[in-house]
Amino acid sequence: MWQDLIKTINTQHTEIWQALIQHIELSLVSLLIAAIIAIPLAVVLIRNKRLAEIVLQITSIMQTIPSLALLGILIPFVGIGTVPSIIALVIYAIMPIFQGTYSGLSEIDPSLKEAELALGLPKWMTLFKIDLPLAMPSIIGGIRVALVLIIGTGTLAALIGAGGLGTYIITGIETNNNSYLIIGVILSSILAITFSALVKWIGSFSQKKIIITFLGLLAIFSGYFGYQKLIGPKNEIVIAGKLGSEPDILINMYKELIERDNQNLKVTLKPNFGATTFLFNSLKSNQIQVYPEFTGTITQTILKNATNSTDHSAKLTYQLAKQGLKKQYDMDYLQPMKYYNGYALLVTKQFAKEYNLKTISDLLPIANKLQAGFDPDFNSLKDGYPGIKKSYHLNMGSIKTMEPVIRYKAIEKGKVNIVDGYTTDPEIKEYDLVALKDDKNFFPPFQGAPLLKSSTLKNYPSIRKSLEKLSNRISNTDMQEMNYQVQIKHKKASKVAHNYLKQHKII
Repeated sequence: MWQDLIKTINTQHTEIWQALIQHIELSLVSLLIAAIIAIPLAVVLIRNKRLAEIVLQITSIMQTIPSLALLGILIPFVGIGTVPSIIALVIYAIMPIFQGTYSGLSEIDPSLKEAELALGLPKWMTLFKIDLPLAMPSIIGGIRVALVLIIGTGTLAALIGAGGLGTYIITGIETNNNSYLIIGVILSSILAITFSALVKWIGSFSQKKIIITFLGLLAIFSGYFGYQKLIGPKNEIVIAGKLGSEPDILINMYKELIERDNQNLKVTLKPNFGATTFLFNSLKSNQIQVYPEFTGTITQTILKNATNSTDHSAKLTYQLAKQGLKKQYDMDYLQPMKYYNGYALLVTKQFAKEYNLKTISDLLPIANKLQAGFDPDFNSLKDGYPGIKKSYHLNMGSIKTMEPVIRYKAIEKGKVNIVDGYTTDPEIKEYDLVALKDDKNFFPPFQGAPLLKSSTLKNYPSIRKSLEKLSNRISNTDMQEMNYQVQIKHKKASKVAHNYLKQHKII
């Protein structure tokens, strides 16, 4: 494992450094904004205890909202990437800073307050010369708590394309790459410890130096982000992918094909971006411009009045998807690739032998014994377990939702005895699993193709030709092998994608 870790650091040092810088930027900007809001608010409310308690209760309630839920709520209003991440982190950071400031100001000795009145000093002078210096240890304590909270929670920002160290943690989980996971976790921990100590050290400064440091950081970040906005790419396409190695490989192919054919077009990738609904809503709101989607998912889940019929060919499924998307959402669905990546229900060979399981229907007599581990998408979408349950009248004993890689680990360890999977998953071979035959032909055909808004093609018509270079390319064997290289051999998705394009003379 340590050899893999050292190898990853050597080959990924540039990307690791970039992720670290992104995480620092995200954390410090969020902290500064939270401090600008919380400290003055506490100062204003120090004379109104009742209102201060209400504000404290509101900020406490905001902290109980799950991070992913809060990010999901923000996306329709402010989009994806850095902005919603900063807003979410600021919301979480306000409470400890407000509480620290309010407590510090409240605990000042009453005799000192009486002395202030006796001296007849202006309120602003007593605030800056006496009150804030006395409350500073408590304020710094609140800031330290907020900063550690921000750095930890900030890892989830990678799920909506904000980057940072969470990219390595999420990728490590999705691709079963412990080196990535260790890098993300250790660097996040070091960052939290280092910056907590740094804030404590700054807290030992005089009040004047603390204010100068604060204003200096504010000026640096304001200038930096203003400059980035000014020089940012004018022609940019954001391509996102679902969780897992396969979408990551595909979007890297999309990027290379587009940028080779369009020198003035900048392509930004958002890998491991989330589940189907999350991506489709981001596409509708123009937060991303392209993502690979499957024909069966579109006809069964995305389209309004989605069809429940599975008695049709792959060609007809594609046509239904293409026409429905154009009519309902004004989106274009380009020509699909060759391989089929349909759903499958998987059990171990031992379990299949014990209960003589060959088809999904064979599960009915042992339904109460089934302990399932399902991907969240499969567990909730019509083309997954809800449809299987209705079509086969199959009610499983217990169901737990878990991320793709974790469900395979769970069945290997015997924590569950049945999982969902895709026909191109390398874990089927790695864990020696059996795919049960869909004897009622419930699962629709699943062929992947680029999905994008018609307006994107209108603005960048040349990308159609670039993306359709993958039309009717990539076999099931090809895709399973590429997934194996990324998930099991831990090779970079971009490198695996490039090698395929090169070997098959697509580039």
